[in-house]
Amino acid sequence: MAGSRTKSFIPQHIHDELNSDLFEATVMFTDYRGHGSLLARDFAAKGYDSVVAVGGDGTINEVARGLVQTSVSLGILPIGSGNGLARHLAIPMNIRKAIQLINFSEEISIDYGLVNQRPFFCTCGTGFDAYIAAEFAKGHRRGIVAYLEKIVKGYFAYHSENYRIIGKNIDFTTKTFLMTVANASQWGNNVYIAPKASVQDGRLDVSIMSNFPIIALPTLALQLFTKTISNDLFINTFRTNEITVFRPAPGPFHYDGEPYEEGKEINIRVVTGGLKVLVRKRF
Repeated sequence: MAGSRTKSFIPQHIHDELNSDLFEATVMFTDYRGHGSLLARDFAAKGYDSVVAVGGDGTINEVARGLVQTSVSLGILPIGSGNGLARHLAIPMNIRKAIQLINFSEEISIDYGLVNQRPFFCTCGTGFDAYIAAEFAKGHRRGIVAYLEKIVKGYFAYHSENYRIIGKNIDFTTKTFLMTVANASQWGNNVYIAPKASVQDGRLDVSIMSNFPIIALPTLALQLFTKTISNDLFINTFRTNEITVFRPAPGPFHYDGEPYEEGKEINIRVVTGGLKVLVRKRF
């Protein structure tokens, strides 16, 4: 569980809603960035059946990194700003309902991605995508309104770059405004950058957006919310299990919304069925 102050009410909700006949819960708070991975690995080594991440996509990424390629399943209680993976998996945004889902859950295996060996579970990307992630991380406001404000302001500050993209039967150079590689369908907040993406198909959905006039921004925004962005003239999409991206210089990149600096050569590939996740049971 990321942090402690804003999530101090969660343990009581877990006590109230979790079926104690099925589960015996141990609640731990993380103390620093990366602590979630260490805790998850420790719980897995001790033989726990499931580890539940309480937080947003960044926290989920941390905990999931500690569980990949193990028999221990990941549960999700989403209380982040975007909650992209949780929304893709149809996990309720209401914390009580999300806990209740665990009582009636089943375990499935999902894919995850590696960007230069760094795991991601929802999306990763570069260009404007990564620029906005970095700007959003600097601010104190969260939610879709704050995110859209960053997009509008950032449009005038960001400049596209030329990328060469190589993969199986893929080799082209393009001037790219943003590039998102998606395991799941959305960035978060029901903003669907890869509407047809599946976390169980063994492939990654790549969306490359070229420069567009500011007048097109409202239409693009509508398409992102209505799952029709892949039909836009400014978007090129394809599926692959691995690509390598070459760009002129190191710069911003993100995985699951967490910004960082990446180099000029970026290898991105999928790992099939490498993570077990708790989702709503299908009757």
